[in-house]
Amino acid sequence: MSPEQQHKITADKLVIRNVGLMLSGDLARPVLDADAIIVLDGRIAAVGMATDLDLAGATSVIDAQGCVVTPGLIDNHVHPVAGDWTPRQNQIGWIDSTLHGGVTTMISAGEAHYPGRPKDIIGIKALAIAAQRSFANFRPSGMKIIAGAPVLEPEMTENDFRELADAGVTLIGEVGLGGVKDGPTGRQMIAWARKYGMTSMTHTGGPSIPGSGRIGADVVLEVDADVVAHINGGPTALPDEEIRRLCEESTRALEIVHNGNLRTGLFVLGIAKDRNILDRVILGTDGPAGSGVQPLGILRTICHLASLGDVPTEVAFCFATGNTARVRKLDDRGIIEAGRAADLVFMDQAAGGIGKDFLESLALGNLPGIGMIMVDGVVRTARSRNTPPAIRVPQIITA
Repeated sequence: MSPEQQHKITADKLVIRNVGLMLSGDLARPVLDADAIIVLDGRIAAVGMATDLDLAGATSVIDAQGCVVTPGLIDNHVHPVAGDWTPRQNQIGWIDSTLHGGVTTMISAGEAHYPGRPKDIIGIKALAIAAQRSFANFRPSGMKIIAGAPVLEPEMTENDFRELADAGVTLIGEVGLGGVKDGPTGRQMIAWARKYGMTSMTHTGGPSIPGSGRIGADVVLEVDADVVAHINGGPTALPDEEIRRLCEESTRALEIVHNGNLRTGLFVLGIAKDRNILDRVILGTDGPAGSGVQPLGILRTICHLASLGDVPTEVAFCFATGNTARVRKLDDRGIIEAGRAADLVFMDQAAGGIGKDFLESLALGNLPGIGMIMVDGVVRTARSRNTPPAIRVPQIITA
């Protein structure tokens, strides 16, 4: 879509109508009884039935033509480096390509692949601040990138965390990727991070990159970070008995990733269902990684869990939207409701596949087709170049 077309859809008042199915992203009410959305200046102003909303005076209208609308997906686990390039696979354009997979926000788990990554305290802080600043300004195709996640080293003090927070850093990279691999040190540093408003995660499983190590259940539980990162392995999973302990003894978010052990991911989901803790399940890709870049990684994980994990498709979408937004304190996105950013994905059942409708098609393992992606009320893509073609796609009828 050209910049001129994007500009035309930057509407003072945008009306989206004829939505066939609206998935909220909210686990408490994953399907909304609504067929229309009003967007004002990039924010959702109202959601409901068209007959009950004031649709007059729209400067732009999108006819969803019966397709499905979901919140923009959130990838809780990526490893960005510089711009839209990853040295892990020497690939350019992976962030833009990920947006074509329905992801509108990605969250750094640490800039661990940065060539020559500094490990001295000044360098650690400088890299985190530079990454936070750079990706706050750089948004390929509108992608929101929350970056600047320092990889912890033992010499760091409380003052370092205060300085990072004062500079705008809001994340801590995976505990265990750097020199901090023991429970007591990690717990103290995560307590400092939490004191200054940062969210955090702990590497879980076997080593992933040179310098990392095996982080087992005892360390993860003692560190007590906000997210049990790639609980299904990044990429090597812990034994089932340790996984069960993490699900049952921790209260923190359980992150299932695309680049992990898929069997263990289903094991985690089964425990979460049995214990009624699905609100703790969030999703990431853990890419770029040795297995490559996965533009459709979040969608594929949603389909995997919905088709093999015996959870409704609409619930699986919550794992990659509202659940993650809550855990990461992103109160401005992740759910379709008034006041949140109009980060929206228009999708439908892929043409030619099994299933009577969108929900059943994904429950049977098929990826959906994406027809349009919107970030902050701006249409950033028409039909995705990465998904199969959807049966129905939205249409811009005024601009």
